[in-house]
Amino acid sequence: MGVGTELLLGQIANTNARWISERLAAIGVDVLFHQVVGDNLERVVQVLRAALQRVDVVLVTGGLGPTEDDLTRDAIAVMADVPMVRHPQIEEMLREKFTAFGRDMPQSNLRQADVPVGMRTITPDRGTAPGLVAELPGGKRLYAVPGVPAEMEEMMQGTILPELAVLAGPATIVSRTLRSASLGESRVAEMLTDLFEASNNPSVAYLASTSEVKVRLTAKAEDVERAAALLEPLAEEVQRRLGDAAFTTDDETLEEVVGRLLRASGRRLACAESLTGGSVGARITSVPGASAYFSGSAVVYTAQAKRELLGVSQATLDGPGVVSQACALEMASGVRRLFGVDIGLSLTGAAGPEPHGGAGPGSVWIGLDSDDVSHARVLKVTGERDRVRRWAEQAALDLIRRYLERVPLP
Repeated sequence: MGVGTELLLGQIANTNARWISERLAAIGVDVLFHQVVGDNLERVVQVLRAALQRVDVVLVTGGLGPTEDDLTRDAIAVMADVPMVRHPQIEEMLREKFTAFGRDMPQSNLRQADVPVGMRTITPDRGTAPGLVAELPGGKRLYAVPGVPAEMEEMMQGTILPELAVLAGPATIVSRTLRSASLGESRVAEMLTDLFEASNNPSVAYLASTSEVKVRLTAKAEDVERAAALLEPLAEEVQRRLGDAAFTTDDETLEEVVGRLLRASGRRLACAESLTGGSVGARITSVPGASAYFSGSAVVYTAQAKRELLGVSQATLDGPGVVSQACALEMASGVRRLFGVDIGLSLTGAAGPEPHGGAGPGSVWIGLDSDDVSHARVLKVTGERDRVRRWAEQAALDLIRRYLERVPLP
């Protein structure tokens, strides 16, 4: 549970929730809910009460600072119906910290020495805000830590995760993610529906994003090895059903897969990019060590650049045009020749919102040229400009992946 109006306004991202969830999964603790509440005492108390009715352990981040809108301490006291008491040892710690900072301590910081009666504190190494631990009736437990990530992580690693690991017993939660290209979420769900409906441990979930669908498989067991053993047969079955649309079983990005395949084959790639403006090359070079298999991209945004740099014929430019199969094929062969590489990849199209080269918005041609293949495919992508470009990038990388894996080209 995150406390802070700035989270609700979108002024900062709640990265703490992701960090905490990942660490809890590693020790076998199931995370059932994430919630964010603003800096309002009544609402924080309400959310705390509701959370403790639903789960055994509540983790709260934020609202432990010295200012008047830092209300987590007060809310916990109200929720537990106990008074606050000032801890002299915390006050002394605060004064020592400010002396070490070489600054006078504002009186407002003394609020951080106030603790709800009967609750433990977690002394901070970083920052000035102590954490709080409340052991409540019915075996419930509440932890409150600062919202500053470094301070939160210190208390989680030093105190909270070890305590929860003891409570949870020997267990871990392991996830494995398969990624697929060229299939929509509904089609993937249709192909896996019986696995999803029968899933418990391991479980199946779908995560869709532009131009790809992730299938996340999650298992809980006594240790990593047992969890991985539970996942393996399910992962094999999901991969079998998705067929050549599945490009990884280990949550790799498509550019990582392409890089791995290029390195293994000993071949080098170069790109000719029009509508994507170099973004395919940027994705490829985001992978460490890409210089071993990638020579570069030629950004040829105009017809003149396509003709003068890549040798696209004037007949093609005047005839089928810059958004055509012929142009994509000539661009791919031209960039292969320009860089002296084994594989040339090209992208040309109309990203929108206006038509381009006689083609409507969302029209994309992708070309591939090598010693044994000269191939082009067309895409029709609906939506805004960025979506067209992203689909084009993904389809181009997937074309290379399919070629290197020797599966049918679309």
